[in-house]
Amino acid sequence: MAESYRFTWQGGTGELIEKKSRFIASVAPVKSEEEAQSFIEQIKKQYWDARHNCTAFTIGSRHQLTRCSDDGEPAGTAGRPMLDVLLKEDIHDTCAVVTRYFGGTLLGTGGLVRAYSGALQEALRHAVILERQKGIRLEIHADYGDIGKIQYLLGQNQIPLLSSSYTDSVLLEALVPEPLFQSFTASVTEGTAGKARLERGGSSWYALRDGEVLLLDGEVDG
Repeated sequence: MAESYRFTWQGGTGELIEKKSRFIASVAPVKSEEEAQSFIEQIKKQYWDARHNCTAFTIGSRHQLTRCSDDGEPAGTAGRPMLDVLLKEDIHDTCAVVTRYFGGTLLGTGGLVRAYSGALQEALRHAVILERQKGIRLEIHADYGDIGKIQYLLGQNQIPLLSSSYTDSVLLEALVPEPLFQSFTASVTEGTAGKARLERGGSSWYALRDGEVLLLDGEVDG
């Protein structure tokens, strides 16, 4: 499985008008084809009177499952361009629906591609896209004299803290990105002359949002 990838944490909507045709894009996080189809049906019910509800979704850490539909638009002018936006932005576990209310003027194939792609890009700008990472829990037991060095290393490597305890000594629980684990622990050992005691815990998927740690799906193997 990929060590990290971008995904939709919170959905969003976007809209554009092209030659009086109205394009409304809706984006949502999904983890299965069933969730994607449920979101698509929800949007179709919401915009039941629209001429087209074109769709695209991608699921999996390596885009293992992708689907798209032109929903009556000329082949290749809606669903595939929408899917291409998701793949180009490398956004996973995401479903998009672009609803079109026809304005009476034909846009041509190029115009349709631009409109459907543009509407989706607008929706993504209003969605919350985060990076899913695999981290290893690390307990750091240290003396107060070494805490400054450890905090510097945490900040330098942008490693989030899960908890901290200050008693007769300091106990920090950090979530270290897996690729950095060996180099970070080596730096802590060197920086404290071996005085800090390090205890490795389990692995967890997580994401950072505005500095806050969001734990995803609990612990993972390895």
